[in-house]
Amino acid sequence: MDEAEVPVELARLWRISSQSRLGRPARLDVGAVVDAAVALADREGLAAVTLPAVAEALGATKMSLYRHVGSKDELLVLMSDAAQGAPPAALDGTGPWRERLRAWALAQAEVLGRHPWLVQVPVTGPPSGPCGIAWFDAGLRTMRGTALEWGAKVGVVMLVSQYVSGAAELARGLEQGRSGTGMDQAAAEQAYGRAMAALVDPGRFPDVAALFASATFEEARPDTGEHDFAFGLELILDGVAVAVGR
Repeated sequence: MDEAEVPVELARLWRISSQSRLGRPARLDVGAVVDAAVALADREGLAAVTLPAVAEALGATKMSLYRHVGSKDELLVLMSDAAQGAPPAALDGTGPWRERLRAWALAQAEVLGRHPWLVQVPVTGPPSGPCGIAWFDAGLRTMRGTALEWGAKVGVVMLVSQYVSGAAELARGLEQGRSGTGMDQAAAEQAYGRAMAALVDPGRFPDVAALFASATFEEARPDTGEHDFAFGLELILDGVAVAVGR
């Protein structure tokens, strides 16, 4: 496709400039606007990212941003792609699919740990930016040595990505719920288990009551969240192994 045929939003996403290189470089560009927005989201959360706030951070006017970003929705797409960054070099190459796919998932989890607001960005379509495509490519590469068809490989990548995103969103919600209590996740789970054990009627909720009567919540540890994430990921990989084995 000729550059002139690329939609303007994709051109900005891929940093394809339509401006002449003659004359003095512009003080602002798409990269500067996106970097400022990502920094603002990292400091204050996604809700703080508005075009006026980004303009203020850049010492510019809101109207001047429209030369580089068409709308708040487009800015979110640009931010999401930029914050993902390039996949780590450790994901280069090929190897046993399970080991590689697990590493891919853990690398994605690390990105969401650095930018928790990413889970709040609405998903409006498949990856279309350079960073999103790079992660997609790395995910597909983990399955290169299998006999799965393309549709199945895409399904695996989507499933694992959704699991990682969902786990990060849950962790973020639990952390926000604990804010102000002074409790870590282990203490919060222990307090929850004790409260529910006192409230839940075994005659009405027999299996839940049996859970709360067990030592499960009392045995919660600071790394319980990481253990739960790993447990869920291995269940998914077990399911992928069945598909690969067919």
